[in-house]
Amino acid sequence: MADTHLAGRRSDRARAAVKLMLAWVALLWLLEAVDVATGHALDAYGVVSREPGELIDVVPSAFVHFGFGHVAANSVPLLIFGFLAALGGIRRFLAVSLLIILIDGVGVWLFSPANVNTAGASGLVFGLFGYLVARGFVERRLRDAVVGLLVGAVWGSSILAGISPANTGVSWQGHLFGLLAGVAAAFVFRASRPPRTR
Repeated sequence: MADTHLAGRRSDRARAAVKLMLAWVALLWLLEAVDVATGHALDAYGVVSREPGELIDVVPSAFVHFGFGHVAANSVPLLIFGFLAALGGIRRFLAVSLLIILIDGVGVWLFSPANVNTAGASGLVFGLFGYLVARGFVERRLRDAVVGLLVGAVWGSSILAGISPANTGVSWQGHLFGLLAGVAAAFVFRASRPPRTR
């Protein structure tokens, strides 16, 4: 009976995670469609470094993109990393995502070149990557550690390329701060382990 109940809970979490991430990515595409239809009016919600009034755009900037190609590049990794992270619970996932978005946005605001408008979900993508890789080791859970190793093995090289200052076509600062924020989130939101029974 206990095994059946546990399997049911895992199935419910998986369904919730799928629905959340499909809705999240659909929202990104909808916003980009609105952006194109309005002559790229939503691009103003990106973050321009060291302009005090731009701090209000830290959260919106994670949902705005510069073209459909930009959204497409972020959609698949966001779906995969988001789904894997959300399996640990939707509320926890949302808290992790918010922390990543805030740290990443402030890092971009502080350290990006002057007069550069930065937007997109890639900071969150890099953050979720860092969270997934670190989570299993922080919580000492074998299953999560294996997931982290697999994620690192498959996407590690592209993540490293994305944080290189030589990669001038993207905001490597946003990628770097997203990655660091994700690792920090693994510590901040680590799940408490049930006490051992004798």
